[in-house]
Amino acid sequence: MRIGILGLGRIGSFHAETLFGLDAVESLVVTDPFADAAERAAVRFGAEVAPSPRALLASGVDGIVVAAATDAHPALIRAGVEAGVPVFCEKPVARTMREGVELLGVVRDGGVPVQIGYHRRFDAGFAAARAAVRAGELGALHTVRATTLDPQPPPAAYIAASGGIFRDCSVHDFDSIRWVTGREVTEVYAVGGNRGAGHIAAAGDADTTGALLTLDDGTVAVVSNSRHNGRGYDVRMELHGFADSLAVGLDDRLPLRSAEPGTDFPAGTAHAFFMDRFAAAYRAELAAFTEVVAGVRPSPCTVEDALEAGWIAEACTLSLREHRPVTLAEVRSA
Repeated sequence: MRIGILGLGRIGSFHAETLFGLDAVESLVVTDPFADAAERAAVRFGAEVAPSPRALLASGVDGIVVAAATDAHPALIRAGVEAGVPVFCEKPVARTMREGVELLGVVRDGGVPVQIGYHRRFDAGFAAARAAVRAGELGALHTVRATTLDPQPPPAAYIAASGGIFRDCSVHDFDSIRWVTGREVTEVYAVGGNRGAGHIAAAGDADTTGALLTLDDGTVAVVSNSRHNGRGYDVRMELHGFADSLAVGLDDRLPLRSAEPGTDFPAGTAHAFFMDRFAAAYRAELAAFTEVVAGVRPSPCTVEDALEAGWIAEACTLSLREHRPVTLAEVRSA
């Protein structure tokens, strides 16, 4: 099949490399506002260069991957749907929930599959945890702990356009909690602070946060995030039930050292970055998209799914700002 890629920054170039290595993908068509980026992809992957998104969609692509800046996501998803071309789009769907909800209507009316990029759904550990929960191996859950700690803060320009740590970083934990447990979040309480990078505080954002989520069956979920983790890139989830407990990310590359005498776990080199930690998941995610394009599977992460995680991020952002618990019902009705 012939896949178009819109946007060739860090993640777009990474997706181009991944798609180039998939057997189902015969050729790539690329476009980027910066012509040099498109030309580099053309040389590296033998890709055809389109001068614009409109030209790319008119070139006969079977599916498109949207890896452009967040502000461009709604228009590019809409263009793909209107052209009848299946769309993969990096999160978030849109900068604001209002835009996202409007786009959801377009997607529903268009009947064209759209997959949003929440790659943890394709990680072997998260998938195994979901299977264990669904099989009842842990019994009823009472506590979930989710962690995402970046090794260092993104640059100021990225932070200014990110929408804040809950919408940019924590949202992966929110989606994972929903996906693994099969439950919905009803209420949140969030706290945060600034312990390092001045440009994050200057943008009105927090660099370290904690969020307490109440799920619809009474399970308590604790989400911990930071832009600063000197030992590496740390993503984990713990699930505690009345029958058993299970952890995701507890391997030899965990960026954490034990204070217990005689303990040499973890013994491997710590994960350094998200592309390192989730390389296999990204490949599986795009392989799944080729199956969506081929019409042999439905979208494994829909616009509806992405908006649910977005509502949780919205509630946490409000909770942090106003120092109070916030229900999901409140932000949905705002």
